[in-house]
Amino acid sequence: MSVRRLFPPGPDVPAGELVKGLTAEPPGGPLVVGDERIRAFLESVSRRLVAPALARRHPELTALGYFLRRSAVTRTLDALRPGDPARLRVPRGLVFHVPPANVDTLFVYSWALSALSGNHNVVRLSPRAGGPALTVIGMLLDALADAHPAVAHSQRVIGYDRSAEVTGLLSAACDLRVIWGGDDSVREIRRHPLAPHARDVTFPDRSSFAVIRTSWWLDASPGARGQAAEGFANDAYWFGQAACASPRTIFWVGPGDHAGPARDLGERLATLARDRWPVDPAMAVRKRVAAYGLAADGVAARLSFHGNEVTAVELRDPAALPRHWLGAGVFAHARLDSLDGLLPVVRRADQTMTHLGFDAAELRALAERLAGRGVDRMVPVGSALRFDGVWDGMDLPAEFTRLVTVSP
Repeated sequence: MSVRRLFPPGPDVPAGELVKGLTAEPPGGPLVVGDERIRAFLESVSRRLVAPALARRHPELTALGYFLRRSAVTRTLDALRPGDPARLRVPRGLVFHVPPANVDTLFVYSWALSALSGNHNVVRLSPRAGGPALTVIGMLLDALADAHPAVAHSQRVIGYDRSAEVTGLLSAACDLRVIWGGDDSVREIRRHPLAPHARDVTFPDRSSFAVIRTSWWLDASPGARGQAAEGFANDAYWFGQAACASPRTIFWVGPGDHAGPARDLGERLATLARDRWPVDPAMAVRKRVAAYGLAADGVAARLSFHGNEVTAVELRDPAALPRHWLGAGVFAHARLDSLDGLLPVVRRADQTMTHLGFDAAELRALAERLAGRGVDRMVPVGSALRFDGVWDGMDLPAEFTRLVTVSP
């Protein structure tokens, strides 16, 4: 039952020994919410992530670097402070993170928020983690050289092949378990019992869509359309459209034929993807098979293709939107008379709604009418993958802490 130590580095260690070390008090005293030792370390990591040379190789890591800036961290912690002086935020203890393999950098957001909350953390990195994840590990190791010893003592990133024994041991030892990766992952890991006082924060299968006011697209200048298409491409093509927040369906809202705007958007997306996120022939075949399957099932009324990069599926019924991944660059299209047309369509599994052409009052009214049945985030096109402390409807810094009431 040994695990690989990725951060801090070292020889393989028995899982029981790992837990014993993590639960001991760190040098300099226990961590607290907003601990300066952690803040200084994350600030050092942030500077490395926003360096121009790294940004050119892994531009997605720049957003992570900005997320870890001291000013951003301060805002997160300020929002966490209870307004009542009789309530005190304290860490939960040991947090066990199981991040997904398909979004390489997601583990850093979850771990950083938990560490800022004063927790000791152990992150199990998937053996399938790609280059960006390993690059981040390298940045963490670089920053560790100048960090307070409490960081190395209280934070771990580990690797191990599927081992029920290790997962069971870490689950039994933790005070909070964070499970990403979909329904199957949640079910599998939940088979391992927690201590009676512990709890889970889970991120099961989610899907996302976009809403575009048709008249906005028709009236917009070519430049504005180009900016919108670029934002949409960033939302969709990073992580191969497999991220839970990446839009898979586009609802065109309002009167008029949306065929022209949909075709214009598809052509623009194809051009952008061809330059930045080219689709290989194997993926192109997969996408066509998936699209023809929707047509054979009567879900699709019409199919169109913009090279290998974009597959457009016109839905017969807006409620039949595909919520499963069909391949990088598959977009279903449907028309709605108004945003109210989403009311019978939205399900609890729907996470992010990116929007274009709607004002805040319209969006707030829709959120109120949805009444919690689905959609946890409404963000402008181009912001789908921008991580926030509130995710899937949960205030993560609050989840990573406990409240102690102090009455004199």
